[in-house]
Amino acid sequence: VIPRAPDDLAWLFYTSGTTGRPKGAMLTHRVLAWASHAYLAEVDPTAPGDALLHAAPMSHGSGLYMMPHVARAGVHVVPESGGFDAEEIARLIAAWPRTSMFAAPTMVKRMVESRADHVVENIRTIIWGGAPMYREDCLKALDRFGPRLAQIYGQGESPMTISVLPKQDIADRAHPNWLQRLGSAGRPFACVEVMIADDAGRPLTQGEQGEILVRGDVVMAGYWNDHEASANTLAGGWLHTGDLGFLDADGYLTLQDRAKDLIISGGANIYPREIEEVLLKHARVREVSVIGRPDRDWGEVAVAYVVGDAPPTELDALCLEHIARFKRPKDYVFIDALPKNAYGKILKTELRALDAGRQRKAGD
Repeated sequence: VIPRAPDDLAWLFYTSGTTGRPKGAMLTHRVLAWASHAYLAEVDPTAPGDALLHAAPMSHGSGLYMMPHVARAGVHVVPESGGFDAEEIARLIAAWPRTSMFAAPTMVKRMVESRADHVVENIRTIIWGGAPMYREDCLKALDRFGPRLAQIYGQGESPMTISVLPKQDIADRAHPNWLQRLGSAGRPFACVEVMIADDAGRPLTQGEQGEILVRGDVVMAGYWNDHEASANTLAGGWLHTGDLGFLDADGYLTLQDRAKDLIISGGANIYPREIEEVLLKHARVREVSVIGRPDRDWGEVAVAYVVGDAPPTELDALCLEHIARFKRPKDYVFIDALPKNAYGKILKTELRALDAGRQRKAGD
């Protein structure tokens, strides 16, 4: 055993690179200890012999949950396939009672849609994170798996530990704010402070929308060999997440979008997730991602990339029923699959590049 100090570097955690080149977040032993305590206290209490099924890459979310399971003498179950296969996951859950797993929302959705028989009583907790779970998908997962779902919101820079929507909140159908809370990312972990700030870093009040800032012992020490990015991201002692959101009266955090994904059309802010939530209500939409397309008159317009075969007229009608007219997509593009990274996150940078190429081709 080699003794280590709390501030010694333990892990170079590379960001997923959805908005640019991945950066190495420096996670110290202190950071990992706080993240592990937060998991055991607020997400998934673990007993000796409990299993952690590594359905997601161990280089990221699933790997961060190894430490609390080692601390509690848990068992690690690694799929033989080395990837995600819904039927294999079902077989492993059947073989290991009190199993927990971390999964991207797309993985949970595939489990819901799978015809495999799940031994639901063997599931301790299915934790999702890394991307938003749309409300319609969450309801289907809750119907399939019961009160065994938890959501976390975090980044590599504050690993898995910014806010949590615990199992009891997700399952509490009787609460008057239940559906509203399902659309949130829960409340901040006890070990962090969360502030909503304007562009100048000034705190905003309850319900006001701005950038999500975080501070606490679970936040990274900085980026490996990138002093400029470290200084910008940790300005003022706060982690600037680049995510937009607001806090409600009960302290629940609602994520709206990445700041880089915000669409500004005619001077008005359009949050892609709001449109995506509406479009997913259509039975013939399997997946959707909304991006901004440069427009000479409006600055940007919303464009929806859709996996499915819903008629555009019906999608238009759905949008007009649920959101303001100016937020309605100006174009629907149907594709076979959305571009994603290895962790299940949709790569909007690739969608924007694809859309730009389509526009250039159309102008030829």
